[in-house]
Amino acid sequence: MDSAQGEPLWQPSPGWAKATNLMRFAAQAAQRWNRRLDTMAEIHAWSVEQLEEFWLSVWEWGGVIAEIRGETVLRDGAKMPGAQFFPDARFNFAENLLRRRDAGEALVFRGEDKVQRRLSHAELYDRVSRLAQALKSDGVGPGDRVAGYIPNMPEAIVGMLATSSLGAMWSSCSPDFGVKGVLDRFGQIAPKVLILADGYYYGGKSFNCLEKAREIAAGLPSLRRMVVVPYTRTDPSLEALPLARSFDAYTAPFAATDIQFARLEFGHPLYVMYSSGTTGVPKCIVHGAGGTLLKHIVEQQFHCDVRPGDRLFYFTTCGWMMWNWLASGLAAGATLLLYDGSPFHPDGNMLFDFAEQERMTQLGTSAKYIDQLMKTGIEPRRNHRLDSVRLLTSTGSPLAPEGFDFIYRSVKRELCMASISGGTDIMGCFVMGNPAGPVWRGEIATAVLGMAVEIYGDDGKPVPEGEKGELVCTRPFPTMPLGFWNDPDGTKYHAAYFDRFPGIWCHGDYAARTPHGGFVIHGRSDAVLNPGGVRIGTAEIYRPVEQMPEVLESLVIAQEWQHDVRIVLFVKLRDGIALDDPLIRRINGQIRANASPRHVPARIVQVGDIPRTKSGKIVELAVREVVHGRPVKNREALANPEALDFFRDRVELRS
Repeated sequence: MDSAQGEPLWQPSPGWAKATNLMRFAAQAAQRWNRRLDTMAEIHAWSVEQLEEFWLSVWEWGGVIAEIRGETVLRDGAKMPGAQFFPDARFNFAENLLRRRDAGEALVFRGEDKVQRRLSHAELYDRVSRLAQALKSDGVGPGDRVAGYIPNMPEAIVGMLATSSLGAMWSSCSPDFGVKGVLDRFGQIAPKVLILADGYYYGGKSFNCLEKAREIAAGLPSLRRMVVVPYTRTDPSLEALPLARSFDAYTAPFAATDIQFARLEFGHPLYVMYSSGTTGVPKCIVHGAGGTLLKHIVEQQFHCDVRPGDRLFYFTTCGWMMWNWLASGLAAGATLLLYDGSPFHPDGNMLFDFAEQERMTQLGTSAKYIDQLMKTGIEPRRNHRLDSVRLLTSTGSPLAPEGFDFIYRSVKRELCMASISGGTDIMGCFVMGNPAGPVWRGEIATAVLGMAVEIYGDDGKPVPEGEKGELVCTRPFPTMPLGFWNDPDGTKYHAAYFDRFPGIWCHGDYAARTPHGGFVIHGRSDAVLNPGGVRIGTAEIYRPVEQMPEVLESLVIAQEWQHDVRIVLFVKLRDGIALDDPLIRRINGQIRANASPRHVPARIVQVGDIPRTKSGKIVELAVREVVHGRPVKNREALANPEALDFFRDRVELRS
């Protein structure tokens, strides 16, 4: 079907829609609360207008295991921040993820084409039990921190669950971070234990982490123990690390027994997450256990239709919030499919090979990965059987309409394609897919249930449909952060989200509503271009430029120029292609035809690479600082910091 003619790209059959968790949940809630909940619009309106009914229903649907729930669902519900969900509850996050102890598969792991492993639910439980006892013997208890410098592998899940079973906080980052990047994060939170792998694989090569481990340990005086997981070596030498023991040696003294879960308050801290840190030391964002569990039940079970026995995958590292999100899939009774390494090694089919061989049901990736697939000409549907995949999600940056076309043309026709958007700040999403509704080209289907999402103008009032503005949330939700680390009076936390519109969460995304009730994200509002006072979202330029076969990637900024700003576009071109006047004219023509004349850049500059964060997001703000001769305070936050050198001292930007 052609959405340009008013038809959706995909429409579920009535039987498909009725069988989704979303519509089953709505039917139960409608009967209990005597509400009409037949459409997504009705379900969402109820979820934000009747917060107590909704979140109580989510608790019951998810079968939350708790010592006590308490009678109060929401206290101080008019405060934002300050509202408290389930203030009297006592429960443990890990207990809710470890509810199965059977022989069914809990984790399936692939480290590129080098390593394959499987763990049953019983094996996962036993490993968590033994590690929890070992951590407790080292003095880890409620409120302490355990850090993971580790690939997306089973021991990362085991480490997180063992930590949270004790009421301690888990924090992790990807092993490709340099020493400074690790210390900028973990140095703030003073962990007692660091769990790390001896190395990792990427692009068919192995990289040694132990060479950095000694320097990291020296920078973390709080450490009592380093636990090393053999991954790229069978027996790594630990002689240079006096605090280190191998994972097996560390847990060997302890027999697997019933885990003694620490049942703590709903808002007890669970995770310490980090902002990208490209313009300074990363902010440490503290998230609570109860909010994380309930939010992920909503997003996974209603918006992604995850069911018991499903096989859930997200391409992520342990330094991205989507890893924490993926881990929560155990609470739904799903098998987690873990992958570490390059998705293009040995070729771009790796993730689809994994999907076919492991009967993946939900496939999660990034818009950048989909764009790269389009550029390479790979068509997974031609050589993969993907009949098990019901839903494909994309996040990290806005997915262009052409990305939707590619999925339905070249991956699979009968599935729900869901672009999703949220952030580390909220441990989840503001807007997501609707597995019981149509997919419209280039649109995010709906606001997430329980999230009172609006688009505000500069005057702090909702803007009309189709008009761009700030994405905000006007009512409390369970994954509002508990606060920032070392921000005792909440000043930094309040300034980050509530200064723009008092009492309203302002996320920093530039967005608009669509006629179908969905959303389009036009980029980060702090990266919005403003030539001549006209606000332009960066995604509006990326889309037409990156359709061009000559262009691999692009990045656009606003350069301060003659008491105004002008648009400067940087392009990374295919090998052997140079930016000449005819190509500049074609790029400008493409932008003019597909956006508007005011989107046409004042300058176009060819660069050798585009800088990005460890999670793959391009960093317009860091480039803007470099172009203006200002320092980038934290190059360690970038996956390829050397790419910034392409933007420094460019003669083209002086005229």
